[in-house]
Amino acid sequence: MGSHFLQSNQTSFYSVLLFPRMQQQQQQRRLFTAALLALVFILAAVSTTEAGKKEKPEKKAKKSDCGEWQWSVCVPTNGDCGLGTREGTRTGAECKQTTKTQKCKIPCNWKKQFGAECKYQFQAWGECDLNTALKTRTGNLKRALHNADCQKTVTISKPCGKLTKPKPQESKKKKKEGKKQEKMLD
Repeated sequence: MGSHFLQSNQTSFYSVLLFPRMQQQQQQRRLFTAALLALVFILAAVSTTEAGKKEKPEKKAKKSDCGEWQWSVCVPTNGDCGLGTREGTRTGAECKQTTKTQKCKIPCNWKKQFGAECKYQFQAWGECDLNTALKTRTGNLKRALHNADCQKTVTISKPCGKLTKPKPQESKKKKKEGKKQEKMLD
């Protein structure tokens, strides 16, 4: 029995000393492996990022020698408002496209006499001028489409309409009474 006790004591003595050391070595190996894998992933990510950066300079740069588009006024297809087209041109030695046509629309409620490309904010109509039988109002430029040449301020006039003089109430009563009497006679 004594030898068995010694043998089991020896085994437990060695296992107590060696087992934590083995665990520590295994843990160090795992950490080293994880660090190595992290390094590989980082290198792979950096190399793909650098490859992406190399492709960007190869793309064609924006053509800086092409001028800005200059647009003509909108020309309606039918009538003087609604859908239409405008022509655009630009200059430049290496421009692939120097002219193009664009669809456009002229709102039918805009004041066409000032140009369909010019939008004005108008004040209220003024008092009627009894000498000319016209009333006027002024409009300030709100916006100009496609570099249109618009006046800053415009003035428009229109007829005052019927100038009504106040009629006395007695005449209306007499007309109504006269119509009633005519109906009774018929």
